[in-house]
Amino acid sequence: MTTVAANISGDSLLQLVTFKVAEEEYGVDILSVQEIIRHTGITKVPSAPSFVEGILNLRGKVIPIIDMRKRFGLETKAPDGQTRIVVFALASGVVGCLVDSVSEVLRLPSSMVDAPPAVVSGVDSKYILGVGRLDDRLLILLDSAQVLTVEELDSLKGHAIRTQ
Repeated sequence: MTTVAANISGDSLLQLVTFKVAEEEYGVDILSVQEIIRHTGITKVPSAPSFVEGILNLRGKVIPIIDMRKRFGLETKAPDGQTRIVVFALASGVVGCLVDSVSEVLRLPSSMVDAPPAVVSGVDSKYILGVGRLDDRLLILLDSAQVLTVEELDSLKGHAIRTQ
């Protein structure tokens, strides 16, 4: 269970890194984020799953890069000056997620987080921990551990992608 998932039920402050994918704003536990880098040097991998943008050499470690637009079944977009790669250190390995932009780091009281709405019941609902209510906007809280499962990582290793 992630720190965010554990704290949603308590009355504490959640520290989140927020980013945009398409028109939606998402938040992830700051402790799961290793670093944020500019979009650069992604190498395509033949026969990789469609949501894998490719691989990246990050200081000697080769990591898979997941296109979050593709992962969520959204229309793809060419990278621009705002595009970033959010690097997560997960139990399944290190993975980078291609996002449209990184917004901010914020603190959100757990009392301002609601369970995911009942209407969110598709395949993508496994990614959602809850919905944060900010002044004039909603923030979808993601379970970073679901970005790349152990099974998917094993599958990628079968396609010659090695992670550390």
